[in-house]
Amino acid sequence: MNPAETISIGQTRTRTSAKSNPARLLYAAVALLLLVATLLGFQQFFLHGKAYPGREIIPHARLLVIAHGVAMSSWIVLFVVQPLLIVGANRRLHMTLGKIGAVLATCIVVLGLQVPIAVTRYGPEFPLWGLTRRQFMAIPLISILIFGVFVAIGVWYRRRPEIHRPMMLLATLSIVAAATDRITGLSALYAESIWGRLFGPFFPALVVGAMFLVVKWLLTRSFDRYLAAGYAALIAADAMIMALAPSEAWGRFAAFLVG
Repeated sequence: MNPAETISIGQTRTRTSAKSNPARLLYAAVALLLLVATLLGFQQFFLHGKAYPGREIIPHARLLVIAHGVAMSSWIVLFVVQPLLIVGANRRLHMTLGKIGAVLATCIVVLGLQVPIAVTRYGPEFPLWGLTRRQFMAIPLISILIFGVFVAIGVWYRRRPEIHRPMMLLATLSIVAAATDRITGLSALYAESIWGRLFGPFFPALVVGAMFLVVKWLLTRSFDRYLAAGYAALIAADAMIMALAPSEAWGRFAAFLVG
């Protein structure tokens, strides 16, 4: 057998292994689900250039909001592409796009820390989840920091797929509430329940995370301890955000940020 044949057989086995790995296929499936949720939640933004539920984007923050929206949308698209590349055994392109993703994530964090402050400062006052504008600001601000932490861990362990993959999934779940909360009628299904009171707009993303953890265990017959630990941390963080938002301490901090 000559070297060319050996390389060809090795590549074929790699592709077969990637395509037959149920965990990799599951990551691609949940990525597509989150893409659909993003398209549904931000349809007013994508189709009409407006904020939910059809309001004009605040003029003072328009460029900032659009830049943030483009960056977040690009992340979701990249999150769909990356597992598909692994399924297709194209690791080289996956790693190249990963470097772009790290830069994109940095931009998302920087913009994500500015948008809530600008929208709160210049936007109209109306209650969201029973919170004032300044109280609600805790949700996007802290969420974007959680996103940054998960991405940083995922990038640090980029050569350890068993850690890298769940961290990138959890990073995306930590910010997808911005989309699911804009899907008409979805929040009405749980807003008045204990889950709505505990987790607010984060609840749909946590449901997706729980389903993913269970289905992955059923498919692979192995418990993903890294995913479980990260998911538990996300649950605790989301509950903490909802408890912190109406507090007096956050109110003072939000007033300082808004100015």
